[in-house]
Amino acid sequence: MKDAKVKVGNRYIGNGEPVYIISEIGINHNGSIALAEKMIDGAVFAGCDAVKFQKRTPELCVPKDQWNIERETPWGRMTYIDYRHKVEFNFDQYNEINEYCNQKGIDWFASPWDEGALEFLDQFNPIMYKVASASLTDFSLLKKMRSTGKPIMLSTGMSTMAEIEEAVKVVGRENLLIAQTTSTYPCALNELNLKVIHTLMKKFPEVPIGYSGHETGLAPTLAAVALGATFVERHITLDRAMWGTDQAASVEIGGMFRLVKDIRDIEKALGDGIKKVYESEQKSIQKLRRVQKINL
Repeated sequence: MKDAKVKVGNRYIGNGEPVYIISEIGINHNGSIALAEKMIDGAVFAGCDAVKFQKRTPELCVPKDQWNIERETPWGRMTYIDYRHKVEFNFDQYNEINEYCNQKGIDWFASPWDEGALEFLDQFNPIMYKVASASLTDFSLLKKMRSTGKPIMLSTGMSTMAEIEEAVKVVGRENLLIAQTTSTYPCALNELNLKVIHTLMKKFPEVPIGYSGHETGLAPTLAAVALGATFVERHITLDRAMWGTDQAASVEIGGMFRLVKDIRDIEKALGDGIKKVYESEQKSIQKLRRVQKINL
């Protein structure tokens, strides 16, 4: 059986590799490149491996009956379609993100929500693409994503196992990663269903399986690592009280630092599964064990 391992950028994600940790910036930047760069700085400080963004063509991704619904935004009251344009970065801004991440030594990639967004992102040669949970059944987009030759991370929120299997048939199992997730922001603990990580491992043994979390707190993400997740993704923010629908399900910089540290500690603690007697135990053997050897 082939190892569940995929090369992404300059490193591998999968069995036997360090957990790949992703800070999802998404649209928490609220259209500000300055805020985005502060979040990139935070992810670098925390020790994350990558940051992730989202890219949409608003006219394609927003249902037409919602275009002219007015809402309060950081820029005042405006229509939803105008708001969606406000939070989308243009070519120059993505070029700045690309250069900034290269300068800081951190990977970046994005989830394109439509084919135009995919064509736009492909100009920057990101290390991989993520299929957002909302796009899992958009087979035309999945086929076009696969045609780029880039690794694909498939997020599985809002999806049945049958839908996941169909999506995997479309993109194939080569250069694929799959993330267990529940698309509720924030997500209740009893709906995280972390044991699906093992279900996906059994169903797709040659595919690295990970976890994309939208819960409040860090414990479930740490539990996902203990269950064998080869990559994890959490939304990052400067302040959970900031304006935006994803902020409450996000992790602030200090929390991300603790998450990364705890994940690295868990990796060390898990070991290799081979029972052994450590040199550090020898003194305890001499001091505490009355019968030194069992005669069978």
